[in-house]
This record gives sequence, C-alpha cells and structure tokens, in this order.
Amino acid sequence: MQFKRLALAMFASVPLLASAQSNVTIYGVADAAVSREDTGAPGAKSVTRINSGNQSSSRFGFRGTEDLGNGLKAMFNIEAGYAIDTGAGDTALFGRRSVVGLQGAFGTVTVGREYTPIAAVGAASDILGQGFYGSNLSVFNANRLTRRISNSVNYKSAAVSGFTGLAAYSAGEAVSGASGNLKGVALEYANGPFYIGGGYHELTRLATGDDKEYAIGAGYKVGDLELRGNYMVGDQTGPNNKFEQANLGASMAFGPGKAFVNLQQNKTQNGAKGNAFTLAYSYTLSKRTNVYASYASMDNNNLGVFGLNAAGTNVTPPTAAPGADPRALTVGVRHSF
Repeated sequence: MQFKRLALAMFASVPLLASAQSNVTIYGVADAAVSREDTGAPGAKSVTRINSGNQSSSRFGFRGTEDLGNGLKAMFNIEAGYAIDTGAGDTALFGRRSVVGLQGAFGTVTVGREYTPIAAVGAASDILGQGFYGSNLSVFNANRLTRRISNSVNYKSAAVSGFTGLAAYSAGEAVSGASGNLKGVALEYANGPFYIGGGYHELTRLATGDDKEYAIGAGYKVGDLELRGNYMVGDQTGPNNKFEQANLGASMAFGPGKAFVNLQQNKTQNGAKGNAFTLAYSYTLSKRTNVYASYASMDNNNLGVFGLNAAGTNVTPPTAAPGADPRALTVGVRHSF
C-alpha cells in the first residue's frame, strides 16, 4: 500500500517536475515471459510460470541534471523495481538506485544507494547482459558478491586514455550484527571493441571479520561476433564459504536478431560444483521492443545446489536436494520507455 501511494504521488508530480526542470526524464522497462521450469528435485514436477524480468528487470525511474555552469552539473537518479506479472513493487520503493550527485570534468560523485565497482565489471563482461537464466547475476543474487550498496559515497572518474576508475565507501551504520562497512575499487579499460576490468571489495563483518570480493572481466567484438567472460570470487568469513564463478560467452548478430550462448562454472570450498549452459535468441521489433527465447540448464554434482538466475527471477533446487539439476525454457517480450 505504501509503495502504491508513493508511486501515485510521484506520477502526479510529473507535470510540475517537467515545468520546473525540462531535462527530467521518466523511463522504464516492462519485461514479461512464460517459462517452463523444473528444479530437478526428486519428485518435483515441471511448472509453467508467468515471470517478470527474464531478460531485464522490470522497472521505472526518474533522472535529471541541472547545469550549474563552468562544466559542473547536479544530477539525480531514482529507480524502482516491480513485478509486471503481479504489479507488486520491491520492498524498498527506489531500491534499485537512489542517488544525488555532481558531475564534471573530474568525473561523477554520487551519494545514496548505488551500484558497486564490482557490479560495473560484472555487467560489462556478461554476454547475457545480466539477463536470461544462467547469467552471472547468480553470484550477486546469492549474496556472494555485493551488487548495490546503501548509505554510500561513490566516485567514477572521467575516462583518461581509455581508463576509468571507480571507488565506493558505504557506512554500515550498525554497531552490532553482520552489516558493517564496504570499501570497493575497480579499474576499467575500454578501447574500441576491447574491454577489460577488475575490482575488489572488502566488507566488514563486525563480529566475524572481513569478507573479500574479487572480479575480473574482459570482452572483445569482431564484426557481428562478440566474446565476453569473467571470473569472480566471494571469500566470506567462516568455514567453506569461498565461492568462485567463471563465465565465458559469445553472441552473434543475425539481421534484426542476436543469438547468445554462455557457459558457467560455479564451485564452493566444500567441493560443491555446478555447470550451467544458456542458449538464447532476441529478435528486435523496434528500437524499444523485442521478443526473446532461451533455454538454460544447471548440472550440479552430488553436493551442488546451484540455481539459474535471470534478471528478475530464478529456478533453484531446494537445499535438501543436493545434486538436483534445474532447467528452464522461456519465451518473452520486453518493451522500454
């Protein structure tokens, strides 16, 4: 109810925003799919589901800038996620991104809830665009690596000879429990068809020590063929809590469509392993609308309970069924506005 009231209030204020500041933009994505899914657990049956956010999370947001002169601008971005199949909103109204900041020749400084430096590396090196089942979102959605941080101050430098630096500090604002401070950095290099980046996070666990997170990714494009891959590690405190994931994928444009294939390996310190395979195709109907289809599978060893994660949904075997192999076949439509 609170989400609905706040959303209505924001939409009601749009004419006032537009008249007061002409460069405020309203944008969003509506992504819905029909999926046939099987967790692979013994005795479990395949189910048909209507999902939101299989290729991209369904969302709406507001962003804008104000020219302050001398090359300096004020900026803001607030973005909310929602489920198009039910109309339900995320727990936090603007939980996807909620920042205000300044940008200029020095780069951009933001304060609020922001994407982490490692998230930038993960997104740039995922051939699936962190959409479709089998993307590297699983490492973030399983809380192995941190994708967004609240109560944060963030910096992204201007590009210098192809290099861009990112840094973040989040105040955990807790005096007890598991939620402490996060410090993160990343360095990216982009030159034409080539990209490479790496990042590091350190998250203070007040009672048990520090978690450490690492990511490296790269990409290269030749004509209509594009290759991307990454390797990410979440080394959390406690026994058997080290997680590793590697992805290698390719895409090929075919007229107005594009085909994707991705291979993924997951493993944890206790010997659990899971190998995922994703095959997807997206067909462009217009600049803002496309249809898509995908098939994904995860093959777990006898200790693995790894699942398949898409942008806004997942297929995961129960922890009581190690070795189960989830599968998903999906068709959907996505429209951006």
